[in-house]
Amino acid sequence: MAAKPTLKQLKYLCAVANTRHFGNAAKACHVTQSTLSAGIQELETTLGINLVERSNKTVLLTATGNLVVERAQTILTEVEELVEEAASTLEPFNRAVRLGVIPTIAPFLLPSALTALRKDYPDFQLLIREDLSENLINLLNQGDLDLLLMALPYPMSNVTVHHLFQDPFCAAYPAGHPLSKIKKLHTRDLKGHDILLLENGHCLRDQALEACKLLDQQISLSFEATSLHTLVPMVANGIGITLLPQMAIDTGILSGLDNVETRAFSKADVSRSIDFVWRAKSPRAEEYRMLTRYFKKTGKS
Repeated sequence: MAAKPTLKQLKYLCAVANTRHFGNAAKACHVTQSTLSAGIQELETTLGINLVERSNKTVLLTATGNLVVERAQTILTEVEELVEEAASTLEPFNRAVRLGVIPTIAPFLLPSALTALRKDYPDFQLLIREDLSENLINLLNQGDLDLLLMALPYPMSNVTVHHLFQDPFCAAYPAGHPLSKIKKLHTRDLKGHDILLLENGHCLRDQALEACKLLDQQISLSFEATSLHTLVPMVANGIGITLLPQMAIDTGILSGLDNVETRAFSKADVSRSIDFVWRAKSPRAEEYRMLTRYFKKTGKS
């Protein structure tokens, strides 16, 4: 009987397709690079065709490789749905949920939500992965994550979105900054100021600019950071202003920084949407909906 591709081999190929890098793909799959490379070579041998073009600088998929990845994604998703469907017949939270969450939500929302959840379901396992939105969506699509806690808008497809709450943006600036003299703050008042933002790849950057109706070329970007906790001391030292989500302010990101002031915008629509996201056909949807009440408690409806 001829050999057949394994789910592990298909998972390795999809990881390479998502990352375009063997090392990063191996990390995503929690295996060594040699193990991943060997798995893909075995898959190519089984199918009798090259799937990946390898060079010192780039990793590209062949035309057939792209077709196999598309089918492999479907297979991996359907296998995960099969497992979820079986689990859905059990008591709620009987099986672990793999949750992906972005860095601009995790430290501000998870602690209180998980405390309440653990109190009601002490044996429930919530396995958490913190990563950027693009990576989390890829992991969800290939079945490595069950549920995402994200900020929207963000482009994605074949998913169910369950809204939790709106998270307003506030302007944060050093004490005595010209913005403090404006009675009603509008997003147009930010134009021309040195605005400190997260680096490209963080959805908060794009969401803040979109909410404030600003383009990169309309503002002076004097500094880009990898986390909100890096931005705040920069504001305190007078390097510029920034935009902070209300949840970060509510949980004390400005603690000890008396020289940083914040202002809400006069219009309530300057915000991001905080949502749960899961695969559209997931049979555990009702279980995920049950989880929402623990995360809504700490947010603003």
